[in-house]
Amino acid sequence: MKRIISNIVGGILLAATVTSCSEDTLNLTPKNDITADQVYGSAEGYKEAFLKVYGSLAMTGGGGEGSSDLAGIDAGQSDFLRLYWNIQQLTSDEALCGWNDPGVPEMVYGMPEPDNIMVKGLYTRSLYTITVANEFLRESTSEKLSARGISNTAEIENYRAEARFLRAYQYWVLLDLFGNPPFITEEDIIGKVAPQQIQRADLFDYIEQELLDIESKMMQPKQNEYGRADQGAVWTLLARLYLNAEVYIGTPKYTEAITYANKVINGGYALAGNYAYLFLEDNYQTSKDEIILTINYDGVQTKNYGGTTFLINSTINGDMVPASFGIPTGGWGGNRTTKALPLIFGDYSGETDKRALFFGDKLENDELGEFTDGLRITKFKNVKSTGEAGASQGGTFSSLDFPLFRLADVYLMYAEAVLRGGSGGSNAQALDYFNQLRTRAYGNASGNVTTLTLDDILDERARELYFEGYRRTDLIRFGKLTGGSYIWPWKGGVKDGRSIEEFRNLLPLPTSDVIANTNLDQNTGY
Repeated sequence: MKRIISNIVGGILLAATVTSCSEDTLNLTPKNDITADQVYGSAEGYKEAFLKVYGSLAMTGGGGEGSSDLAGIDAGQSDFLRLYWNIQQLTSDEALCGWNDPGVPEMVYGMPEPDNIMVKGLYTRSLYTITVANEFLRESTSEKLSARGISNTAEIENYRAEARFLRAYQYWVLLDLFGNPPFITEEDIIGKVAPQQIQRADLFDYIEQELLDIESKMMQPKQNEYGRADQGAVWTLLARLYLNAEVYIGTPKYTEAITYANKVINGGYALAGNYAYLFLEDNYQTSKDEIILTINYDGVQTKNYGGTTFLINSTINGDMVPASFGIPTGGWGGNRTTKALPLIFGDYSGETDKRALFFGDKLENDELGEFTDGLRITKFKNVKSTGEAGASQGGTFSSLDFPLFRLADVYLMYAEAVLRGGSGGSNAQALDYFNQLRTRAYGNASGNVTTLTLDDILDERARELYFEGYRRTDLIRFGKLTGGSYIWPWKGGVKDGRSIEEFRNLLPLPTSDVIANTNLDQNTGY
């Protein structure tokens, strides 16, 4: 079992209630009347409380698979990765879901409204992680440490930097998807006034400055405990922030994207030898040089119906032999591809490009509710590279860690930033990084190219990163999510697809928060 999971499970899980961004929002309530001085009474207590920030990414609540930290949000819909994946993938040209659960069809159409349960869920989950990070930072100041007689302050300073990183990452999620969310840090007095709304450009500046400030405070690349962030994670998020800057603030920052992509590339990372191994249960051993940051899961200790349990179960059914995916009693039959994704591969048999991990023989997406109308994905498995099944209590839950950041994405960010005119890189190097991915995919140089265009980059991002939670952001950056220039099945709610309004490049703020917090203005169009 991975060590960080053991620490999270064994740690003190502070209970929090997050309902809306009214004056009571982001206010931590101690569980069972445990006081802050008791929780933070020792160096070990600080680590346990700190790991709650990481736990908020991988767990839905402290009471097992049926519990949720988020008031009013079902546990099955409150996991960060499940919510983030649904929004990034179902609104895009890569994925369809046949379920008729509340909010799902509207997400598939790319037209979620302010009452959509997944919109509210992700918004609330991100704010919850920010809340937990703020509480840890509020309780770990030098004054608080001194007053409590805590002497191991150097290690706690490392925790503080990581908590700030995780907070910055969640603010990036809100920046990217919602644009103008409520904003609060550890400096604010909680429970007194409703949070103010921050504008997208100001939030961009805040995230940038936070990441630049903590860069030197983080552990060096690949030197931290497995599953925890280091400088490589900071550099990757900065590269991503800068690559999308023209969308966020109207000002291109491709030179800066190249600068931080280079830092990652020169940080000691290397592509995994086998693409498929990145998505097998022992990826923490076979692919550790490529993966920069994971969300860790354990199918026995931290089981929930989100995370990679969701990714695997929702993409297979009983006809696909769930046992071969390491979940013999699983298989929910929900998510599969639009025909657009396999067609980007051209030859999607998997015989040439080994990344084409598809199952089925019907390309067309005639019926949205029919799981077999579209190719199924066999990318994620709770199985080790040796063929042995991963740990899974009950045969449904997954122990596969999700690669949140990996080097292949950074290679493609570098190449795109070069093609968009950033300085500090070269076309030759961009082509080399692109072809390194192609060589791994094909097993030889037969798929390599001699020239690159931006459309090549977008297509390669689909082939390399499909179903990993990148696609909505990518399509927006390329001007293809909204409008009618690019159409895919069921976009806009019709089988053949149609244009959707430009304002849908941003998600709406949840209705409940806009009503509860008079400081919030709804995003345009909703």
